[in-house]
Amino acid sequence: MENPVIILGAQTVGTAALDAFTSNDVVVYCLLDDNPKLKDTDLHDVPIMGATDDEEMLKLLGKKCEVFVATEDTASRKALTNMLREEYQQVPVNAIHRAASVSEHAWLGHGNLVAAGAVVASDAKVGSGCLIGVRAVVDVRAQLADYVQLGAGAIVNADAEIGEQAFIGSGAVVVSGVKIGAKARVGAGAVVVADVPANQTVFGNPAQIIKN
Repeated sequence: MENPVIILGAQTVGTAALDAFTSNDVVVYCLLDDNPKLKDTDLHDVPIMGATDDEEMLKLLGKKCEVFVATEDTASRKALTNMLREEYQQVPVNAIHRAASVSEHAWLGHGNLVAAGAVVASDAKVGSGCLIGVRAVVDVRAQLADYVQLGAGAIVNADAEIGEQAFIGSGAVVVSGVKIGAKARVGAGAVVVADVPANQTVFGNPAQIIKN
């Protein structure tokens, strides 16, 4: 990557993205965050220079800087990504840690974070805006829709499918061929052996739906 990167978000996701970029010797120009207490501070010697909608900073996008969206909640990441496309004609770049393993035969969309030690295997498909945590695994031919989040050490086995905005907790396992619906949530350490409908939450081994 020739151009430096501006990261939108300077908290947990922003810290992981900064680590991913710096591991590849990519220059991070600055971070932007909507918490006013963070303005004019720094994160690992990189300045936090304003809010995520700072027009003066966003004018640098394109010829001078790339952008990565690293805000904490999915709704914010989606809104900022749409704003970047509509107002600045910019698509967020991927942040892939040097210590991650992404097959040359995998397919990735835009604006994904692949943290240290994570694996995206051959013929896996990852949409856009996904967060793949430390040592998480997306196995052969597994599919993640847009804005999926995998916690640290989560495993999505071969041919499993994860719906848009689903959350898979740390250490959870989705066994081969299982389908997780959109916006479903899988608790940390759960073992999912059957399909999970959209908007449902499951915990345990084997994972069971939590009734309201």
